[in-house]
Amino acid sequence: MSKTLVSNPRSFRLYTCILFLCCLFSTLSAEMVEEFVFENPPFASCHASTITQTASGTLLCAYFAGSEEGAKDVAIWLSARSSKGWSAPRLITKESGAPCWNPVLFTTPSGEILLFYKVGLHPSSWSGALIRSYDEGKSWTTVENLPAGVIGPTKNKPLLLENGTLLCGSSVESWRRWGCWMDISKDQGKTWTKSDPINLKDNLFGIIQPTLFYTPEGTLRLLARSYRTGHICTATSEDGGITWSEAVETKLPNPNSAIDAVRLQSGQILLVYNHSSKERTPLNLALSDNGGLNFRPLLTLEDVPGEFSYPSIIQTKDQLVHITYTFNRTQIKHVVIDPFTLEMDENQGDAIANLSHTENHP
Repeated sequence: MSKTLVSNPRSFRLYTCILFLCCLFSTLSAEMVEEFVFENPPFASCHASTITQTASGTLLCAYFAGSEEGAKDVAIWLSARSSKGWSAPRLITKESGAPCWNPVLFTTPSGEILLFYKVGLHPSSWSGALIRSYDEGKSWTTVENLPAGVIGPTKNKPLLLENGTLLCGSSVESWRRWGCWMDISKDQGKTWTKSDPINLKDNLFGIIQPTLFYTPEGTLRLLARSYRTGHICTATSEDGGITWSEAVETKLPNPNSAIDAVRLQSGQILLVYNHSSKERTPLNLALSDNGGLNFRPLLTLEDVPGEFSYPSIIQTKDQLVHITYTFNRTQIKHVVIDPFTLEMDENQGDAIANLSHTENHP
């Protein structure tokens, strides 16, 4: 074979070109896949996606959609991804006379799928709701109305503790008061308790929509969206999420928009967020090797004008990372990343090298 290639330079060049292209496309496919969840949807606007993997490996993505955010026709829709691609959007649940908001999917160890969502004319008047699926999203139970003051996870996936407790990062947007707490269930959403409030010191108009993860030392850490501070905020818990430190600002920018994070099987923390204090673009990935104390930039998912927001991130059984997010309010985009192929995004430099403002931050 080598003799043939050497004696025929044209064949050799063709072979080399094909080999290079095969290697190139193999690398690209291992590193990232980008796709929209649906085409030609039966609604004008969509937002606030959430993603989970079922016991059999199917991906489910839910989102709220309708004529526009806050309109009374806004309902919760669902798409499923198999080896054949994404299914068409399917309306799962709606409320008469009020819009639905911020669905949150979670797959329990038994394979039961929880779908939390909110109902109300405005976030300040939300009531919490929960439906369940025992057949990987094909059918759903009737709505379970959560008690007053309990809405479950506001925007990001719950964290299942080793003792079976479901820790839901919750928050409220009331009149000049924004704050977080944990809605806590020991029986997968049948009964509830609440943690102490979590707020910025001297600023009760501060944080919402926390995302949760464990540090290598076993401490619970949250990262949260903030109002007017221009930065992501953080707090920690040493007792399983019942009590929390005061929240403090980090150096990570935030334009008053949602974030999400996941602890990878490697123990590292992968954060998806808008690296801006004013706009919902760009959309970026950053990685922490020390439980969220410091982050380094990895990848820019979107960097053009527009709105690329409200990300949801998980790691599936095959260790790939899946992210969904709002794409200009008309689409939900799905990105698949192999975390082993990620390299530092030099364009961001050291802008987010240190998470906390203070060296002695817990």
